[in-house]
Formats: sequence, C-alpha cells, structure tokens
Amino acid sequence: MPMGRGLYPKPPDLSGEHTQKLSDGELFWIIENGVRFTGMPAFGGGSEHASAEDSWKLVRFLRHLPQLTVEERLEMEKYNPKGPEDRAEEQREEDFMNGGAPQPESAPMHHHE
Repeated sequence: MPMGRGLYPKPPDLSGEHTQKLSDGELFWIIENGVRFTGMPAFGGGSEHASAEDSWKLVRFLRHLPQLTVEERLEMEKYNPKGPEDRAEEQREEDFMNGGAPQPESAPMHHHE
C-alpha cells in the first residue's frame, strides 16, 4: 500500500495472524482510539469521521480480509486514490482506445536548485 510506505512502525498486514488473533473488542478499541505514535489515528469517540456502528463494520471487514476473493480485491482497488502518474496512464490508455496515437510516457519531473 503506497500510503503506508513511509510509516514507522510499518503498518501490519491486517489479514495476517497478528491482527486476526486480536479479539473483536481489541480491534474495535484500536479503531476507536488509534495507536499513539503511529500512523493509526483514532476514528471513534464522537469524531466526525465515524460512529461506533461504523467501527463494528470495520471489525467485520477485518475478519473477512483473510477470505477476500480476487473479485472483491479488484472491486476495492477501483476506489484506491490515484496519483498523477496513474491518472496520466489511464488518460493515455483512454486516448488510445478512442483511436488516438500511442503516446510515450513522460519522464518524471525533477526540481533542480
């Protein structure tokens, strides 16, 4: 997951044994309260982001991760945020599919001082 690459400590595999061995109550508590000094913020406690019901939905989702099907994974990936490179690649593909000439990928821009 690109979003978690720079985090320390590294985010856990939520479908992995360590996470799956936690009780539902422990998962709920972590979702509601976050984990101090990590990239995991609190989403509960009356925050504007989520309700206790939403936190329980996340617990159920975490429990489902080990059984996630390929189709479910592909469906979820459609909603991942896209960076400029991803959007440019999609635009090149769309242009080509609509009869445009193939366009080379542009070189990444670097700022020199």
